[in-house]
Amino acid sequence: MEQVITIRPIEPQDNAALAEIIRAALTEFGANKPGTVYFDPTTDALFELFRTKGSYYFVATSQNKVLGGCGIFPTANLPEGTCELVKLYVNKDARGTGTGKKLMEKSMEWAKENGYTQVYLESMPELSKAVSIYEKQGFTKLCSPLGNSGHDGCDIWMTKAL
Repeated sequence: MEQVITIRPIEPQDNAALAEIIRAALTEFGANKPGTVYFDPTTDALFELFRTKGSYYFVATSQNKVLGGCGIFPTANLPEGTCELVKLYVNKDARGTGTGKKLMEKSMEWAKENGYTQVYLESMPELSKAVSIYEKQGFTKLCSPLGNSGHDGCDIWMTKAL
């Protein structure tokens, strides 16, 4: 039987499950290092973080289990009309099912509907599989970061026009 995946806005009770998914993925890929969301205190309070004006966070669930999430954030000092695609992480068991792609597409759709014209993201070589997915979605690499995410552990920067 095929798993039914629901994508909905983040709720307060999602915080713990999402923080666990994010930290587990970073640990799995050897990216649990300073300067990443692994050590970012907001990772434990995503619901609160995404109350920020101009931001939104989507959660994928199946049978009331959180599978992952992805959001849009108006990161400080980004160019006019640009938002950041942030915290796209999917539970190990849900990878390869299209869940991450659905979350990313829903987030970018929200960004476009809310007046953004470009999406920016940051990643790292340890997450090369994710980077190849971003490239397939039309993101192109930049030579230097945009804005001020505070994640100096990331050294891959990409953008996509909406």
